[in-house]
Order: sequence, then structure tokens, then C-alpha cells
Amino acid sequence: MPSLDDLKKRIKSVKSTQKITKAMKMVAAAKLKKAQANAEKGRPYSEKMQNIILNLTKSINDPENAPKLLVGTGKDKINLCVVLTADRGLCGGFNSNICKLAKTKFEKILSEGKELKIITVGTKGLEQIKREYGKYVIKKFSFKNKKQITFTEAETIGNEIINLFKQNQFDKCILFYNNFKNVITQIPQAQQIIPAEKNSSKEKEEDLTSYEFEPEEDEILEDLLPKNISTQVFKAFLENAASEQGSRMTAMDNATRNAGELVDKLTINYNRSRQASITKELIEIISGAESL
Repeated sequence: MPSLDDLKKRIKSVKSTQKITKAMKMVAAAKLKKAQANAEKGRPYSEKMQNIILNLTKSINDPENAPKLLVGTGKDKINLCVVLTADRGLCGGFNSNICKLAKTKFEKILSEGKELKIITVGTKGLEQIKREYGKYVIKKFSFKNKKQITFTEAETIGNEIINLFKQNQFDKCILFYNNFKNVITQIPQAQQIIPAEKNSSKEKEEDLTSYEFEPEEDEILEDLLPKNISTQVFKAFLENAASEQGSRMTAMDNATRNAGELVDKLTINYNRSRQASITKELIEIISGAESL
């Protein structure tokens, strides 16, 4: 049984941890508001861009001469998976959920006899993926020193994807990230960006209006498709940022409450041990007095 001194030290240690987790929860709550606003602002832009591309796609008369970023190589032998995770931990199952979805896709790709290539963005995802799929990782990105990820970082990832595609390094590209729903719920997503998925955007009937384009559709797509890839990567970054803070807030709230419960249990044990020690000393004093 632990001594009174050991119990006292443990209570003090748990209380110190509780203060840290409570502070982290408050910081995450403060950051969440801004991250959520940014994610919600980014959704209409990325969805509208997908709708415009869908409209342009329907106007193409010669699919064989259409931009390869739109229609792909016509093959499905090499799959590039871009896994976006955080550079920091202590955020519950945020990183694990993304990696779990990605690993399921990896297994499916390999079981079908296809070639797998992986790009990791964020150190936490790399740590989980390299154990089983390290040999398939071809690029590693980390923005740990950046306080806030901007479109510049998304463009860096987008340009890397486009350069690899131009070098015929892959046939299909899939993004993995967490879609922010609310503080408690973040849904892992697998979004195909090359070739563009015709049914990926949630377009409405009014969004499919016939437009007249100037210059020609092919010229617009040549410029718009690379930008769309960077836009979709940036949207994934924004969704991840909100999801990370929401997951961290929930995790730290749970940790704070668990620490409080542990302090209560340790305090009860301490009081019982202290009472037992006092009772034992009283019995020894009484027994000694009676023997005189």
C-alpha cells in the first residue's frame, strides 16, 4: 500500500497535469472559433470551383485531347495517396482516424495488384504510416514551424502533385483528411483529385446552368485545373485545422475530467490511510498506557 507521502505527491502531480490539460482546452477553444470560420468560408469556393469544372467538362467535344489533369491517363495502375495530418499530438483520435482510413485504402490498392505511392503531410501521420508502409513513402512534408498554414503551403503540395503527374509517376491521386462537422464529430475523407471526379461536387440543378466561356473551354481548363488541385489541398488544410482543434478540445476536456476523478479517488485513499495511521498510533498509545 502506498505511503501517505507517496499519495500526497501523486495528488499534487495529477493536479498539475489537470491544470495543463485545462489550459490546453481553453487554448484549443480559442483557436477553434477562427479555424471553424476559415473552414466554413473555404467550402463554398472549393465547391463552386468544382461545379465550374464540371460545367466545362460537359462542353468538351474531344475527350481524347482534353487536359490530362481532368480525364487522367486512362489507366489505374499507380495510385498516389496524399495523407494530411497534424504536426502536433494530444488531439484525441484526429491523426489515427485519418491514418486508419488511409491504411484501409492502401491495403485495397495493394491487394488489387496496383502500385502504391504515398506523400505524407505532417509528422504524426508519417510516424503511424512508416511502420507498415514506409517503403511506399516518396515525399515527406512538415509545416511544424508555421503558425498558420496558408495557400502558399497548399500550392507547394499542389505543384508537387502536378509535377509528379507530368512525369507520369501516377495515374490516380487521392487526398486523405478530416472533414470538420462539429466539436465532437470529424469525419475522415478520401477525395480523388486526379482525375477529377464528376460526381464529387454536391452541385444543384441551378449550378449546372449552361454558360458561354471566353476563351475556349480547353484554354480555361489548362489554367483552372492546376489551381483547383491547390484549392482542394488548401480546403483539406482548413478542414484539418478546425478538426484538429475540435478534437484537441474534446480530448483535453475528457483528460481534465478524468484527472479530477482521479484526484477524488486518491484523496479518499489518502484520507483512509491517514485515518488508519492515526487509529494505529492511538491503539499503540492506549496499549502502552494499560501495560504500565
